[in-house]
Amino acid sequence: MINSTDNKAVTGTVPRHVAIIMDGNNRWARKRFLPGVAGHKAGVDAVRAVIEVCAKEGVEVLTLFAFSSENWARPQEEVGALMELFLFALHREVRKLRDNDIRLNIIGDRSRFDPVLQRAMADAEALTSGCQGMQLLIAANYGGQWDITQAARSLARDAAAGMLDAEAISVEDMEARLCTGDFPLPDLCIRTGGERRISNFLLWQLAYAELYFSDLFWPDFKHDAMRAALADFACRQRRFGKTSEQVAAES
Repeated sequence: MINSTDNKAVTGTVPRHVAIIMDGNNRWARKRFLPGVAGHKAGVDAVRAVIEVCAKEGVEVLTLFAFSSENWARPQEEVGALMELFLFALHREVRKLRDNDIRLNIIGDRSRFDPVLQRAMADAEALTSGCQGMQLLIAANYGGQWDITQAARSLARDAAAGMLDAEAISVEDMEARLCTGDFPLPDLCIRTGGERRISNFLLWQLAYAELYFSDLFWPDFKHDAMRAALADFACRQRRFGKTSEQVAAES
């Protein structure tokens, strides 16, 4: 694990797809004797910083875990404040994304969100639909188990309708039905806040991802911290079941 604030440029391999569990907003706020929502508001600056670094370094896809399917269990006041912040951020940030050629996609089950927020999501995606640069995925009311289940149901419906041979369903078929089916699988998963788990995030997709854990709370995970994570990734050897010697011979 690296928590360095070293400002060295990243010179090695850059991950195509980075996925981040943005953890520690509430704890950041509590340390400052602030309400939890203050931490979420402060976390918006970290989102901007991470987007800037990833876009500059050539990351193709950045997925941010904004609100899990389990987060509905939090206090109603906090959930309501998060929904307001999400709506505000969509309105305020989407034009900046478009101006920087970043396309926004929101993944997850939108059915539980207020219709006003659902419309804002659709409008934001439409506004950036022509962008050709980095793809920004926001996981909202998302859970990895839900994602796998909805993909399995989709395949089952096609099989029942005679459109698909159930015995011929492949790993690739399953991946195509996941929320991230149009994007490369994550190469690097980052979690801030000091926890060492993936908390029902992209369960299928992270099968071969490199994991990076930072003790920094999310509002403190800014430009240098993101560069450190990318630098750590560049030093790793990804074997995908092969030996180090085999990988070295292929490179």
